[in-house]
Amino acid sequence: MPTIDNVHVAQNLTSLWGVKAYEYKIDGAQVDFQDLMIKISEKRAVTVEGEVTPLTTRIRTRNKDLEILGKSLSELSAAQATLKSDAGGNDKSSYTFSDDVKARVKELTGYNLDNNETKKWLEYFVQRVKSKIDGLNNESQTDMSRLQSLVDRRDESYSTATNLMTAVSDTRSNLIRNL
Repeated sequence: MPTIDNVHVAQNLTSLWGVKAYEYKIDGAQVDFQDLMIKISEKRAVTVEGEVTPLTTRIRTRNKDLEILGKSLSELSAAQATLKSDAGGNDKSSYTFSDDVKARVKELTGYNLDNNETKKWLEYFVQRVKSKIDGLNNESQTDMSRLQSLVDRRDESYSTATNLMTAVSDTRSNLIRNL
């Protein structure tokens, strides 16, 4: 990425037409104001793009977590369904849980889930998983809003750079035509 430095403002540089000139350097090369503005717009777009990438990675990771939590919730609910609805809190399920669900329950509660859980423990696990899903969904909404904002800013930056390049090109064409 080029470095953009305002090296100095020239003091008494005047063109034949009486317009003051300014000196800017990009990677050591002198550029005019229009080129400087185009580079600044491009740099802004690249900077915003750099913010988009980690955010999309975080969103993908969260979506994978939500998928695993959804499967966990499904298995825990299936285990609850094996018990009678009017059963006391001490009846045990004989549902066989997957390793993913066991790992997720251990992560959320610190408890080692086995295949003979009571109804009240299953209800507790279901509530913990639902709570975690709700929290991740809230984070997802926030990140999606941020992502939309970044995409809008990136599009605006590229649009600004394009408009500047078009304006500079048109101005130069007009100058050449008038000469």
